[in-house]
Amino acid sequence: MASPTFVQLAGSLVEAMGQRLDAMRPIDEGLILRTNDGFVFAFLEDPLAVSLGTVRRLLADEGGSPPRLVVLSPGHLPLLLSGEVVKAGGTVVEGPRFAELARQLGLESLLGDAPRPRLESPRRLLPSAQLLDDTMLRARTWLDWGVPALALRFYRQAAQLKSEFAPAKVGVGRALLALGLAADAERLFDEVLADHPDDVEARLGRAAVLGAKARPQEEIAMYRKLLAEDEARTEVRAHLVAALVDLGDWRSARVEIEAMLARTPEDPQLRFLHAVSLERTGQAGLAGEEREESRRLGLPYEREVALCQHLGLPAPTPPRAKAGPTTTRPPIAAVPSGTREKPPHPVTEGPRRPSGTRPATRSSPKRAPRKSPSRKRK
Repeated sequence: MASPTFVQLAGSLVEAMGQRLDAMRPIDEGLILRTNDGFVFAFLEDPLAVSLGTVRRLLADEGGSPPRLVVLSPGHLPLLLSGEVVKAGGTVVEGPRFAELARQLGLESLLGDAPRPRLESPRRLLPSAQLLDDTMLRARTWLDWGVPALALRFYRQAAQLKSEFAPAKVGVGRALLALGLAADAERLFDEVLADHPDDVEARLGRAAVLGAKARPQEEIAMYRKLLAEDEARTEVRAHLVAALVDLGDWRSARVEIEAMLARTPEDPQLRFLHAVSLERTGQAGLAGEEREESRRLGLPYEREVALCQHLGLPAPTPPRAKAGPTTTRPPIAAVPSGTREKPPHPVTEGPRRPSGTRPATRSSPKRAPRKSPSRKRK
């Protein structure tokens, strides 16, 4: 059974996110809270006490629709269990992100932490405007972190604070779309467009709904229409590139990527996408150079891994720390650039052995150390 402090923390978190509870039920591993919009928040105090059967019961019995299940824990769930939730479409908020959620809502004392000092805003705002700004910032942060279930909470909270605020409504639609609830998202975007027919963000969301409904050609046509109105809109071109990549039209995607690079040639992520587009259009040599350039410009290894996973590419070899020469064996000679191995094809070949490892070799028998003759003292 969950401790009283944890039960208080769970209830305070849901209340601070502006949610009304329909039902609350304690379980051996924690607490189940169902909100009035059909979401189920499963607070699990000790993740090591959670079994695979518990997770499957949550997905089958409590979730109803798996995208509406949010599992929260101050610790780390075993990878098998968190993977089961994510694979079914649910959301997991654990460890440091759980603590960050509590701190954002001013509940760090229930975690045993000291209150976070409040940063002064550079602008002088009314308390209501400051609250709206803070709520929108939380919403965007969680959406950028890939947790749309929590972003949805804060976008809805912002919409309640200011009902006519279009960015909050668009944010609700984006979060719903990220959760796979395309019909609900479409309804939100249409509401915004009825009052603001020129709202670009709502039109982008409406186009993304077409992609979610397996109508990619119509989605791409809407992006091209927006670009025809204003070619300088980088965010529209970015959506167009994503749609073309999902469609597998790398030749058209390369044209749009190069148009974006003309404006921001130092963007490492764009350089990476350009490398992939070059490889997919038959220019593997240039692709390798461009990928190295993206790393030189500062593309983090973790971001490169995430991009590779999204595009179905093999994960890159982790960077190795440079080791100096040792006294036990001479340093390995560098491989000439003309003899470098060809990278594996992302579809037909599996991951190779990392280039930093070497096959085992037969070592020569060790010789006994030769004793030096002792010299007599004079």
